[in-house]
Amino acid sequence: IAVRAYGSGRTGGTNVSRALGRRVGILTGVVDFLKGMVAVLLARALFHDEAAAALAGAAAIAGHNWSLFLNFKGGAGGSTGGGALLALNPLAGAIVVPIFLVILVVGRYASVATLSIGFGSVVILTALWLVDPAKAPPAHLLFAFAALIMIAISLRPNIERLRKGTERRIEFKRT
Repeated sequence: IAVRAYGSGRTGGTNVSRALGRRVGILTGVVDFLKGMVAVLLARALFHDEAAAALAGAAAIAGHNWSLFLNFKGGAGGSTGGGALLALNPLAGAIVVPIFLVILVVGRYASVATLSIGFGSVVILTALWLVDPAKAPPAHLLFAFAALIMIAISLRPNIERLRKGTERRIEFKRT
């Protein structure tokens, strides 16, 4: 089955899970997470600069959401953003990523969980910056706001369905 011809047409873990099954969907989410993480770690290793690392994380989300190879279509950026956040600022990532997982499992709305990556990044990195600017450099804050904007843009149809009460929940039962 062609994933982009199924459901939302996105290439992220949720749609892959619905199209090809839970295991493939989870694997897709993990690979997307690692994509964000590797982009940040590679940029940091090559350039020794937090702005370059933050830009690489944001670029990974943009590339995931609007892939040049898929006619500017892709996923919503949550897993990629989570991986980038964890690599960029491990403390913020260690707070936001588990919140994402709890929202996903308890609420079962992938879109709400994905939005929590963007909102959580902004809230936690801003709080860290207010406590001690060295814990969240300005480049990290710019990454967070960019991530939130890109995720929210990608999830506009989902946000509208949430407002109308028609958004699909994730099913964790075996079918």
